[in-house]
Amino acid sequence: MGEDGGEDMTKDQDKLTRNISYQGESGAFSELACATFAPMLEPVACATFERAIEEVTSGKAVRAMLPIENSLAGRVADIHHLLPDAGLHIVAEYFLLVEHHLMVRPGTRLEDIKVIRSHAMALGQCRNILEELKVRPEVSGDTAGAARWLAEHGEPGDAVIASSRAAEIYGLEVLRPNVEDSKHNTTRFLEMAREPQNASPDDGAIVTSLVFQVRNIPAALYKAMGGFATNGVNMTKLESYQLDGSFSATMFYADIEGHPEHEPVRLALEELSFFSSSMKILGVYKAARGR
Repeated sequence: MGEDGGEDMTKDQDKLTRNISYQGESGAFSELACATFAPMLEPVACATFERAIEEVTSGKAVRAMLPIENSLAGRVADIHHLLPDAGLHIVAEYFLLVEHHLMVRPGTRLEDIKVIRSHAMALGQCRNILEELKVRPEVSGDTAGAARWLAEHGEPGDAVIASSRAAEIYGLEVLRPNVEDSKHNTTRFLEMAREPQNASPDDGAIVTSLVFQVRNIPAALYKAMGGFATNGVNMTKLESYQLDGSFSATMFYADIEGHPEHEPVRLALEELSFFSSSMKILGVYKAARGR
C-alpha cells in the first residue's frame, strides 16, 4: 500500500474514534443527549443497546450515551443487566429535560387519531394525553423509529409521540407540543468509555457507581449496607434485579456520593465487599449539575 493509502486509513480511523454511539434512530432523545453533552463527537445510531456498547468495545466509537433512568417512568431495565458485563466504564452523567410532542402526517386532525405509537418509556411519561384522547397506545422500539414508521407507512388515524427534531427529520406535523405528564420530565444518561477516567478525589461533588451481589447468609444486605450508615456515606440509588431469570440470585446497582479514596467511602466499600460475593465499581465521575 502506498503512502497516500496509509494516510487515508489513518484519517478514517481518526474519524471512527470521534464517534459516540446511542440506541435508536436519528431524532431519538439519546441522539439529542449526544449532541448537547458531547457536541464534539459524531452521533452514531444503533438498533440495540448491545450494539451501541459493541461500537465502543470494538473501537469504532470512543463513547456510548446510554439512558439509565427517567424521573417519571423509572429505570431503563435493559441497561442494568448490560452494565456489569459490558466491559465499559462510566465517565460522566448527563440529565436531559425531555419534551414529548404528539405528531401526525400533515392533514391529520386531532379527532382522527385512533392509535399513538412510541417507545414504552415515552408512553409511560404521557399517560394524560392517552387518557384524554381515548386512543390505543402501541409500543415501538424507539421514539424516532416510530416517527419514521409513521412518515413511511402511517394511516390517517395514526400518531406518534417523539421529539421536535424527529418531526423535522421525517416531515411530520406537531399537533400538540409538550404532552409529557410533568414539565420536570428528565432522563439521566451515562456516558461510557472503554477505559476508566476516574475523577480526582478533590474535584468537587463525586458519584461512585457500582454493582454487587451479597453473600448467601442471613441479613447479608442489611449488614452490607451498615457500613454506609456508620460512615456517613449517602447512597442516592439502590436497585435490585434478578440474574439469569433466577429468583434466588440478585444483583444490586448503587450510586453513592463520594470518591473511593475518601476515607468514609473506602471504609464503607470495605464492609460492603466483606458481605458480598462480588462487587465491581463501574465508574467514579463528577456529579452533574442536574442532581
